[in-house]
Amino acid sequence: MLIAETFYSLQGEGTLAGVPSVFIRTSGCNLRCTWCDTPYASWNPEGKQRTVASLVEEVQKHSAARHVVLTGGEPMIAKEIRALAAELKKLGYHLTIETAATVAPEGIACDLASLSPKLLNSAPDGKEHGAWRKKHEATRWQPEVVRAWLDAYDYQLKFVVAQPADVEELEGMLTSLHREIPRHKVLLMPEGTSVEQIRQRASWLDALCKARGYRYAHRLHLELYGNRRGT
Repeated sequence: MLIAETFYSLQGEGTLAGVPSVFIRTSGCNLRCTWCDTPYASWNPEGKQRTVASLVEEVQKHSAARHVVLTGGEPMIAKEIRALAAELKKLGYHLTIETAATVAPEGIACDLASLSPKLLNSAPDGKEHGAWRKKHEATRWQPEVVRAWLDAYDYQLKFVVAQPADVEELEGMLTSLHREIPRHKVLLMPEGTSVEQIRQRASWLDALCKARGYRYAHRLHLELYGNRRGT
């Protein structure tokens, strides 16, 4: 399967932020977010063809790591992702799958489903990317798929928030799932690819989280390494 990069770092987002993890980033995505911070795995997919065996061997080189993150792009559209997850699970690794939750899990090995449904703020420009905007809008929110993930795995719901109105939108999405979702499992992450952007949005997002009971989700990797690959 086409792999954009593999690297060993600290998890930068979500409930496992700070945990040393091996990241396997698949290349290719069924969405085109306007603020995508990994265009080399979505807008312009690049990478090398790798076998499941070679990826497992790569993970095992990091002897201290017990956590593996399958990410993208959209890892769930990678043809051999289920075989890779199964092999890593056999070896006892904790598996996080970072997905937009547009593809059903169908029993994939997973310890933490990191679900990131996309809001309206993700849509690409209609004039410049008309075809992709139409496809993106038709694909980005699949409540029946999200429910399949929620019902099968431990999960976190991670939303990229750019403005206060986004919180009203995501609350409507959560209601439509018809599931009892603890508020601490809903993570609100400020949109941005720089520390300055994140801190600016944090100035109001933290108050929203406190008022409504959601978890504020920082982006630790930007603080530690900046917006660059392999982190």
